[in-house]
Amino acid sequence: MKLRERVEWIDRTLDELYPDPPIPLDHKDPFTLLIAVLLSAQCTDARVNKVTPELFALADNPFDMSKQTVEAINPIVRPCGLAPRKAQAIQGLSEILLHKHEGAVPSTFEELEELPGVGHKTASVVMTQAFGHPAFPVDTHIHRLAQRWKLTSGKNVTQTEKDLKRHFPKERWNKLHLQIIYYAREYCQAHACHGMECLICKSCFPKRKRKLKTKKA
Repeated sequence: MKLRERVEWIDRTLDELYPDPPIPLDHKDPFTLLIAVLLSAQCTDARVNKVTPELFALADNPFDMSKQTVEAINPIVRPCGLAPRKAQAIQGLSEILLHKHEGAVPSTFEELEELPGVGHKTASVVMTQAFGHPAFPVDTHIHRLAQRWKLTSGKNVTQTEKDLKRHFPKERWNKLHLQIIYYAREYCQAHACHGMECLICKSCFPKRKRKLKTKKA
């Protein structure tokens, strides 16, 4: 398949497999989503979903969270890794939301990325899933599959994001990034397929003879 044919086939196939992909992180509003996405850095969504009920029972809004100490937050979020940095970020961003944004999660990339612990990928997830703004968050799954499907060079996640935005129409970005994640987890895992076994890899690259080594994010 030529690139354009491959892009269209992948897009169509993913939409057939996952017509209505749910948001994998449990949340009830932009604040709880922001905290869940922050915790998901270098951690599985499943583990985050086990941790957040206890955390949100302690505090589920910026006002209550800002009153918590890092020492109170840290034991709860420790299973998500990168402790106590995540605990410090959660407490710190809650104070900033309260004093700078009247307790609301801002809806711009610039303001989100000013918050402690919030990088471009986290901001992108919040922008798309909380506010419906067109964005294409790139995690390790998406970075891996974009390389296996020859949609990017894999140089870095920034380049992968640019390439995917260039290949796919903007109105598909929000849904497509979730569809790729679900496909990666179910059919094209990091230590399986290797660009040779799953439906999309075999269909797009039937002549591929060697396992594809992808660059890490």
